[in-house]
Amino acid sequence: MQGDKRTLSRRFVLVATLALMVSALTGMPALAQSLQDLRASGAVGEAFDGYARIRSGAGADQSLVDATNAQRRAIYQKRAQEQGISVDQVGRVYAKAIFDKAPAGDWFLLESGKWVQK
Repeated sequence: MQGDKRTLSRRFVLVATLALMVSALTGMPALAQSLQDLRASGAVGEAFDGYARIRSGAGADQSLVDATNAQRRAIYQKRAQEQGISVDQVGRVYAKAIFDKAPAGDWFLLESGKWVQK
């Protein structure tokens, strides 16, 4: 029972912290705006693991996506270390928060490999 409470407490703290940090991910001025433009065009989507992916080559800037994902990876690694959980778990929590805040029409890559539109 004590372990369950500790796990729930960690998850709560993680989710609360991540909710605050999502704005940091999407609030990176030029990078976020450019990424949002690419997301709005459908050239870039978000994935189940919390990282951006190029959907189509037309108009998508791989270096922008790589830079965005590098910043996210650094945040995920820091949070994972602070919370004592895996980077993968952190990425999935961020993915959920990104999906929840994304406007209708954005594309998301499911774990199955299928792209779906919000």
